This record gives sequence, structure tokens and C-alpha cells, in this order.
Amino acid sequence: MERHVRAWMTAEVAEGTDIALLVAVSEAPVAQESLTVLAGGREHPVSETRDRFGNRMHLITSLPAGQVEIVYAGRGITRAPLPVASEADAAEHLRPSRYCEVDEFTKIAEEIVGSLTGAAAVEAVARWVHEHLDYVPGASTITDSARSTYVSRQGVCRDYAHLTATLLRAGGVPARCSSAFAPGLTPMDFHLVVEALVEESWVVVDSTHLAPRASMVRIATGQDAADTAFMTTLAGNVLLTGIQVTAIVDPELPEEDPTARVVLR
Repeated sequence: MERHVRAWMTAEVAEGTDIALLVAVSEAPVAQESLTVLAGGREHPVSETRDRFGNRMHLITSLPAGQVEIVYAGRGITRAPLPVASEADAAEHLRPSRYCEVDEFTKIAEEIVGSLTGAAAVEAVARWVHEHLDYVPGASTITDSARSTYVSRQGVCRDYAHLTATLLRAGGVPARCSSAFAPGLTPMDFHLVVEALVEESWVVVDSTHLAPRASMVRIATGQDAADTAFMTTLAGNVLLTGIQVTAIVDPELPEEDPTARVVLR
């Protein structure tokens, strides 16, 4: 299986704006890859670093005022090595985070998970979130968290992921959020899924059921969307004016089996 991805964005920025991007494929081997930034019609320098989770972060600094165009492309993306769970992962990914108020969901998680553990607990949470939330584009904002999503019962992939991760952590299952390119996703965009630690293996959980998990490509991983946002304004001002994400798989899109244990590679 080979995946081909592309992300195009335009924005209006103020003088001196600094931006951090998380748009590049994380660990999977890429045959051809490019990241181009045009500011004022001229190519602008980009530097690559790693954040605290090991994600590939690209920094764009000292932008001139005006329009910025960002294009990332990766072709011939094959399978990444299996993600390895560290000794600290179980503790790290049971904690509350900015968008996951774990300590507020203990009783709710008990009602959903009961005495289930491991894969059975993961299946119970994913099924509950899928059945109780409606996918409604535009129904939420970047300030919405698991708490507000639980109340409104609607949202997009990040809302599904936050509520899923929160319920899993509250139910005793370590869980983290990962952004991904997702061939077959409708509507196409950057996607946010959950990875649950089951028997020392990170298993992909996507309560939206909107794309086959087997063909997804990891971009970034963290506690929640605060750690995996595709664009973060570090200084200045940014107004996103356009975005288009493409992700396809060759030779064909795999069928999704919600009951299968899938690893994000």
C-alpha cells in the first residue's frame, strides 16, 4: 500500500508573524516530499525541529505582511514502523489535558465501561461516542472540549476524538490523540483520531467511522488537539483564508472493519 498526500493553505498575516506547522508525515517512509512557503510571491525559509512528543514541526518566522501560501506534498508513503509504547505512556496518557477533562468524567465512564478492560473497554467507548454524537461541520469551535461536546452531542472529528480519549482515560485506558491524513475521508480534511494503549500496543480508535483506519498516515501525536494542531500562531496574527487537503491510496482504498485491531502506520 502506498499513500499520496497534499495540503494547501493560504493565509493573511501581519508583519513579523511566526508560525509552527504540524503537516508533515511523521515516521512513515516517503519517496518524495516537499514543503514550500511563499510570502509576497517569494519563497520563504522554513526550519524543521521536533516537539516534546517527537513530532516533525516546521517553523516559519519573521513573515512579511500580506498573503502566505503553504504547500506540503508527500508521495509514495509506505508503512511506518510499529509505534512503541514507553514505560511512561500509561501514566502520561491517563492524565487530564486542555481539551480532555478526565477528572469530570469518572462516573460517566463507569456507566459506559463498567467492569470491562482492555480492548472490550475501548470498543464500548467507541461505540457509545459513535451512537450518541452527530457529525455536524461548523457545530463547534476551537474552544470546545470533551465537556461541551458531551453536553451538545455534536461536533467534528476533533470533538469525537476529545470525548473518546477523555472517556477512555477516565475508564482506565491510556489514550492519546493523533492527527492524520485519511484517504477516503468525507469531507476531506486533516483528521484527528485516538490511539488507545491495549496490551502494550497503540490501537487506532476513530469514533466517527468516516475513513478506513488501515490507510491513515500519522502526522502528529499528543494529549489532544492543542498538541496536534496543523497551524499554530506563535507571534503576530494569522487569518486562514483557504485550505485544501488531499489523501489517496494506491492501489485501492481498504474496507473498514470497525471490530479489527488497527495500528496507525
